[in-house]
Amino acid sequence: MTTVPFRIAAAQSAISTDVRHNGQEIRALMRQASEAGARLVQFPEGALSGYCKAQITDWADVDWAAIREELEKTAALAGELRIWTVLGCAHRLSRPHRPHNSLYVISDTGTLVDRYDKRFCSHTEISDWYSPGFRPVVFTVDGFRFGTALCIEVRFPEVFAEYERLNVDCVLVSSYSEDPVFGVHAQAHAATNCYWLSFSVPAQCGHAVPASLIAPNGSYLDQATPSGGSALAVGELNRNDADIEQVFARAWRATARSGRIYASRRVADPRSVDTRRF
Repeated sequence: MTTVPFRIAAAQSAISTDVRHNGQEIRALMRQASEAGARLVQFPEGALSGYCKAQITDWADVDWAAIREELEKTAALAGELRIWTVLGCAHRLSRPHRPHNSLYVISDTGTLVDRYDKRFCSHTEISDWYSPGFRPVVFTVDGFRFGTALCIEVRFPEVFAEYERLNVDCVLVSSYSEDPVFGVHAQAHAATNCYWLSFSVPAQCGHAVPASLIAPNGSYLDQATPSGGSALAVGELNRNDADIEQVFARAWRATARSGRIYASRRVADPRSVDTRRF
């Protein structure tokens, strides 16, 4: 287990109906993240393609060729800057299937190493817009394990409990939501599972819940400015600073969940089993 800190950036990028503009925005923030020393930069849900009901009103209007070109440019820049990039974008499937709502995981060599497809889609998403995914995605960078999740999945604690069982150090949650409670959920998942959490949102949603980096105790390491403009939250995953929450407490909770430490201390006492007497 490495003790070298890992620097990460959660982007608060502006998303428009213009895929080319979105690509330029993403790459500008990638350069800023690289200049800030980040090894990984994460972008919001739909950061490149746009999100359904907001920038996308009909899949027939989407310029998939432009999306492919912008993805290739972005991957090339990730390799040039040597920065891992996790990017929200619709992923086209073969007709007549609807796209996935996805996160592309691009390595610091510019290679697409995996893709997370949103599993718990909202009622509107699953009724009219997207095909669901069915697997968690975990990847490792510099000795740190990352999990991935999208937006409304923050309301499903089983997603985050699963990543705790998969022994991740940090969950990357990319969202397109103006619900400030999502930020509360994010803090709770970090503190409950004793891992870091990175939360990326569009600039137009930053006034409600800014892009954030959250420590394993649920406190904020950094937040982007909630001004409505493009910004980054930048911070370090540092095991030396988080040893109690991220190592000791997490290991102890795993033992507690197994029940062994309690079973061995079970008492045989009539005053214990009699629940109708003071």
